[in-house]
Amino acid sequence: MSEGSKGETARIARLIKPKAAAYIVTVFGDVAIPRGGSLWTGTLIELCAHVGINESLVRTAVSRLVAASQLEGQRLGRRSYYCLNEAADLQFRQAADVIFGPVPLAKGWRILHDPALSPDEARRQRMGHMGGHVYIQPDRGQAAPASGLAFHAQSLAGSANIAQFWDLEALQSGYARFLALFQGLRADSVVGAQALALRLLLVHAYRFVILRDPHLGLTYLPSTWSASKAKDVFRQLYLELSPAADRYIQQRCLGVDGPLAGATPATEQRKHALSDDH
Repeated sequence: MSEGSKGETARIARLIKPKAAAYIVTVFGDVAIPRGGSLWTGTLIELCAHVGINESLVRTAVSRLVAASQLEGQRLGRRSYYCLNEAADLQFRQAADVIFGPVPLAKGWRILHDPALSPDEARRQRMGHMGGHVYIQPDRGQAAPASGLAFHAQSLAGSANIAQFWDLEALQSGYARFLALFQGLRADSVVGAQALALRLLLVHAYRFVILRDPHLGLTYLPSTWSASKAKDVFRQLYLELSPAADRYIQQRCLGVDGPLAGATPATEQRKHALSDDH
């Protein structure tokens, strides 16, 4: 690996300052889920060390993720392995569909009245807040809400102003930060641990923006909207880094069934989705 690629990894890691628990979530999403789902603790420690997260922080974060019912542990001999529980695994796979694949076109709008839903939780679900207990989101056939009343609207009066219900300025700032970190980065000479570390940092930074984006459609967005440019940068770097990153996974990463595969149908599907989504 070149000193330049080490420097780029360290620079981006310093700027992002990934927290251990959130970065472990990224590792599971990119490395474990498409390859059987489990990781040895030693693999987690090694991958986190590449971005400056030490073993003590990893072990503390894993314990908290277990306590929060996101991870489940299994001990074989002297080694501990972890995987996502069933609910978290489904959530991560749905998030991967947004990160790697094209977002389905909306079929109108869904209006939700739910006194039990807080504005913060609504934002996490990419809903716009219309005031009071009323929220809005593009209707893409989401599952029915657990509480409240949901209504479908094919169109809305004054729909040109719908964007006001989301904090698009914060999202645009997120896309701008992502582009500042990764636009212009050369990946052709990055190999080994640095290729995987850079890909994980790429996914980590991108998911924190893309998973908050309601994907309203160009009709409702400002002309300066940077989501498309950010997706192009993500797509290019992910595909360029993947050959070396996947080789490193095959050589160094262990799950409960032994060494992880470099390529699986799930990893190939992700890359094909990025190649086709242009």
